[in-house]
Amino acid sequence: MAKATKSAGKQEQQDKIAPEEIEAIVKGEHSDQFAVLGVHESGSGYVARCFIPDAEKVTVYKLDGTAIGELACLHPAGFFDGPVNLKGVFPVRFRAERGDAEWTVTDPYSFWPVLGPMDDYFIREGSHLRLFDRMGAHPLRHQGVDGFHFAVWAPNARRVSVVGDFNGWDGRRHVMRLRRDTGIWEIFAPDVHAGSSYKFEIIGKNGERLPLKADPYARRAELRPNNASVTTPELIQDWEDTAHREHWASVDHRRQPITIYEVHASSWQRRDDGSMLSWDEIAERLIPYCIDMGFTHIEFLPITEHPYDPSWGYQTTGLYAPTARFGEPEGFARFVNGCHKVGIGVILDWVPAHFPTDEHGLRWFDGTALYEHEDPRQGFHPDWNTAIYNFGRAEVLAYLVNNAIYWAEKFHLDGLRVDAVASMLYLDYSRKEGEWVPNEYGGRENLESVRFLQQMNKLVYGSTPGFMTIAEESTSWPKVSQPVHEGGLGFGFKWNMGFMHDTLSYLARDPVHRKHHHDEITFGLVYAFNENFVLPLSHDEVVHGKGSLIAKMAGDDWQKFANLRAYYGMMWGYPGKKLLFMGQEFAQWSEWSEERQLDWNLLQYPAHEGMRRLVRDLNMTYRRKPALHARDCEGEGFEWLTADDPENSVFSWLRKAPGEAPVAVICNFTPVYHERYSVPLPAEGRWRELLNTDAEVYGGSGKGNGGRVNAVRHSDGTIRADLTLPPLATIMLELEI
Repeated sequence: MAKATKSAGKQEQQDKIAPEEIEAIVKGEHSDQFAVLGVHESGSGYVARCFIPDAEKVTVYKLDGTAIGELACLHPAGFFDGPVNLKGVFPVRFRAERGDAEWTVTDPYSFWPVLGPMDDYFIREGSHLRLFDRMGAHPLRHQGVDGFHFAVWAPNARRVSVVGDFNGWDGRRHVMRLRRDTGIWEIFAPDVHAGSSYKFEIIGKNGERLPLKADPYARRAELRPNNASVTTPELIQDWEDTAHREHWASVDHRRQPITIYEVHASSWQRRDDGSMLSWDEIAERLIPYCIDMGFTHIEFLPITEHPYDPSWGYQTTGLYAPTARFGEPEGFARFVNGCHKVGIGVILDWVPAHFPTDEHGLRWFDGTALYEHEDPRQGFHPDWNTAIYNFGRAEVLAYLVNNAIYWAEKFHLDGLRVDAVASMLYLDYSRKEGEWVPNEYGGRENLESVRFLQQMNKLVYGSTPGFMTIAEESTSWPKVSQPVHEGGLGFGFKWNMGFMHDTLSYLARDPVHRKHHHDEITFGLVYAFNENFVLPLSHDEVVHGKGSLIAKMAGDDWQKFANLRAYYGMMWGYPGKKLLFMGQEFAQWSEWSEERQLDWNLLQYPAHEGMRRLVRDLNMTYRRKPALHARDCEGEGFEWLTADDPENSVFSWLRKAPGEAPVAVICNFTPVYHERYSVPLPAEGRWRELLNTDAEVYGGSGKGNGGRVNAVRHSDGTIRADLTLPPLATIMLELEI
């Protein structure tokens, strides 16, 4: 009997918590509170321990309300310990008292982990494709209790806590459990509700307390200037877009009409008081507008969370969170659903190239260069003063790849336009000699970034039928829009930056000088089918002192409008998908600013309203006529008719598609009016004038061909038509079959 008593006493001594451990918990310096707090087996049964600041008395209860013990206070700051009447480790609640105050705390340390060994395995392997369902904050009913599960990757941290308005932002209250195999910290926080603000409090490996960090996987965030993450329910949307998604999953995008309206959501239109519209308000205005205008897709400048309005969203701190500027995430889902119901696709500008250095963001996340390279020659972008993702880390690749899949799967997006791809591909991008680190073969190619882009494209295309990715890539990197298995980067399309640069340069010249720069129009056809191109007249061309498109055109006001109309006609007849930035469809004079809405009042003037009508009719014609879109990306769909008339600055070509009537496109880029300009055509007979940018309804002079021309075979065997070519105009003719 004496021996048994001695053994029990020894066990009781071992169960006692050392004063230094209690002190570490009270000071917030303990790195493994799950080993101390919660319910634990002891030699004589079970004990419960808790740290509840300011409590003077604590009673323990089962979840059903049964009292099972009263704890002793071992530290005046609020550390309690004592035996409880339990027959196993189960979740418990504490009733705390201080004077007349009384409150209840469900113990976060008595719950099992949520992540499992299969999560660990796939995370270590870098192949977990549902990280967005496991990382971050997710509502959960766990062991009979409602709350939120939090998980964050911080492998070099000494301690990580989730702090928020549910625990007084006290990092000692919800210290997370480290999963050592993956470096992920997790905790189930009971009784936390949706709409709670939170961040992660991280103690670095050297004991330094870092600035509070927003959740990299947060699905909602506070409205700037606040920058905390916000707990939110799982996205629920009654999707009504089956027909839309099935259509795009069943077709070859390259052979479909794609005409994209590029939109900055906060400055397209605003309320009368100048405040930003909500997603529902944007939907009420933008969707009908795009239907009327004939655009097939809306492409948004980044709508992921970002702290600084003038960054336009390209310096994002929350890749998984639709910005709070326009309301809750469900609002964006409703917007996408509304677009899909009427056949409009939604594309999001996506920024995996770099991220801002705001202290609440990813930079130096756990006290080390975690998401970025530590070496500034690899991890810092000199152009934008931003950090560059470390594409060589499997966890970083998984974070970004999962984000692409997240937008495709959760929000039913139709595509991602990937920003700044050129900066990702070259290690010496915007760097001088000695400011960059060569790859393993001594070259300038960023092989890690290439592998990331290929992996991203393979997985997002493989998981989401009908999805497309578009690269903003300004160099001659080969096979950007070719499949990965053929050595390509795997994008569906690439922006044709050369087209944009050359044609705008040409149209800015006085017409008398254009004959000396004829190749600025013809050269683009040398490489027009090397990639699957989108022709972009994007936001980049109407900011930073570049002026608007109409202001770039040569000549007086009449000639500027005529030039721009002719340019649009040429572009819509040129091989490649189309993209136009908002405001340019009605020739806004002023340079775009993110601070105010577009100058919609201009539509009261005939020249501006005429431009809008022209863009609408170009979209409709492009969509109706397969010859103009079905072979946009294939050389067989294009044939020069007149490429060698620099004296008159006239260009003409044929657009073709199998089994369809061909369309001839004729451009006159001088203000000279030609009454009998001879153009070769492939077939005799009548050719109907589909469109004339000089029509009076568009603000032109009304010169034209009376609706039709006749192509006649001449004695030399050629087939030609004598056309009326209006000044500074583009016309389209279709063979009548």
